[in-house]
Amino acid sequence: MAGSSFGTCFRVTTWGESHGRALGVVVDGSPPGIPLDEAMIQRALDRRRPGLTSASTSRKEPDTPVILSGVFEGVTTGTPIMIEIKNLDADSRAYSDIAEVFRPGHGDITYQAKYGIRDFRGGGRASARETVSRVAAGAVAQAILDKYGIRIETCTLELGGVRAEKIDWNETRNNRFECPDPAIVPAMEARIKEMKRQGDSIGGVVEIRAVNVPPGLGEPVFEKLDAMLAGALMGIGAVKAVEIGAGFKAAQMTGFQNNDQILEQTPQSKAHGVKQSSKNLNSPVVERFETNNSGGILAGISNGDEIVARVHVKPIPSISREQKSVDQKGRATIISTRGRHDVSAIPRINPVCKAMVAIVLTDLLLRQKAVR
Repeated sequence: MAGSSFGTCFRVTTWGESHGRALGVVVDGSPPGIPLDEAMIQRALDRRRPGLTSASTSRKEPDTPVILSGVFEGVTTGTPIMIEIKNLDADSRAYSDIAEVFRPGHGDITYQAKYGIRDFRGGGRASARETVSRVAAGAVAQAILDKYGIRIETCTLELGGVRAEKIDWNETRNNRFECPDPAIVPAMEARIKEMKRQGDSIGGVVEIRAVNVPPGLGEPVFEKLDAMLAGALMGIGAVKAVEIGAGFKAAQMTGFQNNDQILEQTPQSKAHGVKQSSKNLNSPVVERFETNNSGGILAGISNGDEIVARVHVKPIPSISREQKSVDQKGRATIISTRGRHDVSAIPRINPVCKAMVAIVLTDLLLRQKAVR
């Protein structure tokens, strides 16, 4: 049970399997009186729904959420919120002939080692289908963050080696790959088609930014904000690395280059509340920084600047190209994965990243209310 739950004050427990009857989530710790309905959750789920790009699986799931508890007359009651999303288009036939074969890159072999049993239908609990529950929970978290003016955005920075050369966040809403550089979208599309022809898959990089985060979020030493974000994002199945702020580039910088110099607030910035929410939990005045190599986090605590993170996403392991493997008795075999699979987890993983960041910020925001 512990491995399916996340958070302290705002606690999320997901349940369900890829080809089971349904998936869902229990959210405990939401304050009462927060506006929430199924339409709000549906909007978040629609972003990760299959069929939006050529990189997506052909599985057609409406992902319709049903709130079973914790909401009355359009607002949260403060009691646990349970949300259910039924599986309506599961087809397990493609998995019957590999029920006893371990798929390379998947959790088949590790789930067998841990439990001595595994649900081979689409990966069961290890499937990316599980993330539908996280996105539903993230919608609840965002409803709370809305009260404080905190916004979270994601974009596809790189897909299969094709990387954005310019960043225009407004452009992410204008193309199916959520890319901030519309000029390279055709190249991304071509890369996807090339991988489909080869029976292969690709990964990429997603950038996440959180705006209007008040200073003071994060706990000292073991539950730092950047550590919590990294853990939450690494908990998404396809994510293999996480950067905060300058990230990997910080290792090549000098201290002078990496430090974000602190600027004096001008009367205009004070009047307009630069990088500051009107409901900032009684935090001290938010400072202005010349750069943001820290990604909005110093000593594991938010400094009032934008939170910036990037996740590096591995290629989807389910590919039709033949690969070497073994069965449960250790006998060598060749496997070609059939069924309906994404060519890339991007951009469907983008709202999952947003959800996990929202869950972390909500949990730490509620904890900070107890401190100040």
